[in-house]
Amino acid sequence: MDKRPIGIFDSGVGGLTVVKQVMKVMPHENIVYFGDTARLPYGSKSKEAVTKFSKQNVRFLLTKEVKAIIVACNTASSNSLEELHKAFDVPIFGVVDAGVAEALRTTQNKKIGVIGTAGTVRSRAYEKMILRQEATMEVFSKACPLFVPLAEEGWTENEVARLTAENYLEGLLAKGIDSLVLGCTHYPLLKRCIGTVVGENVKLVDPAKATAKQVKLFLQEKGITNLEEKTGERTFYLSDYTDMFYSICQKALKQGYHPEIMDIEQF
Repeated sequence: MDKRPIGIFDSGVGGLTVVKQVMKVMPHENIVYFGDTARLPYGSKSKEAVTKFSKQNVRFLLTKEVKAIIVACNTASSNSLEELHKAFDVPIFGVVDAGVAEALRTTQNKKIGVIGTAGTVRSRAYEKMILRQEATMEVFSKACPLFVPLAEEGWTENEVARLTAENYLEGLLAKGIDSLVLGCTHYPLLKRCIGTVVGENVKLVDPAKATAKQVKLFLQEKGITNLEEKTGERTFYLSDYTDMFYSICQKALKQGYHPEIMDIEQF
């Protein structure tokens, strides 16, 4: 039995949707979450800046003696995961790998849509990985930057959200996609709105779900799961105060938590 926590980091509070899935799939595991709210968004930053931030985030989580780390941020997963694997010995999981695997299982017509931040789309991480595993796939990507502030404002099902989704997704639907990867941790908060716009014939792929299952399997294979019967402890850290933490906590986790503010620059 291994009581050490699972570390999770994101550029902000969207990664709470990943925490939600980890809590659901592994309710007994302890969790330490870090949201880099002082330096968000990562999506508009350079690859070099995102990698620097990600290394600092990992170094912080290692002070909490984590047994594995989930890079909940799609932008960081797309741009920095390889460098993180080189720099650290701890098992590190990105949401892109799991999202790709789920998309390949889901699609029937081999036409996959990917939505994400400008940084994730620019990296072409999903597209490259999908085509590397199945060259006959067609992948169509679209940056949807306004989805993040909409999610953080709690405007997830109103007319503004619907019109924004229609504008962003019109081109992808015209391509005939049958699967759509929600390539940003904020986007599951808009899942109902997005699902209404794309219709029931397009399956939504949430990489957070697939990642949580992937990590659970890894912990079981390594024999490092927490076998305690009680619900795991959840600890939250942010690099700057934001009201959005509390609202997204309520929406994603159905209860409130109190984060500790810490200086990530010291790492």
